[in-house]
Amino acid sequence: MSTVLAASSLTDIHSGLIFWTLVTFVLVALVLRSRAWGPILKVVEEREKSINAAIESAKRERAEAEKLLADQKTAIAEARREAAEMMRRNTEDVERLRGELIAKARAEADLQRAEATRAIQDEKVKAIAEVRGLAADLAIQIAEKLIGEKMDDTRQRALAEQFITQLTAKPGATRPVA
Repeated sequence: MSTVLAASSLTDIHSGLIFWTLVTFVLVALVLRSRAWGPILKVVEEREKSINAAIESAKRERAEAEKLLADQKTAIAEARREAAEMMRRNTEDVERLRGELIAKARAEADLQRAEATRAIQDEKVKAIAEVRGLAADLAIQIAEKLIGEKMDDTRQRALAEQFITQLTAKPGATRPVA
């Protein structure tokens, strides 16, 4: 047997061997096609479908994420605009309130000033009336001393009022010395 193997070479063509190799290949191919090729193709097709589904799902999720991002940007811009509007309104309210408080304070100050002026006028009138009364009494006392006699009360009052009227009528005139 060793001579048979030694005499045959790898490059020799044997038609019987080729025929049986082809028959074996075809049979193995048919068996693989019927038994293994179908399930392998089925697994590959399922894998391809799941990959395509994952790609489509990723595309949908990306589009949804982009939409949500755009919505968030819009919401943030709206919130900023509303915050700016609230700040503007608050500033206006503060300025309006400040103006109202200043106007109220001025009105109260004017009212207090008017009341003070009226009170001063009242006190001035009272003081002038008191000074006139004191001046009349003084004038009566001086007149009594000068004349040396006692006058009745109505006559003394009339003379005193006449004297005071003369004094107020001539503010720059010289006053008589007693």
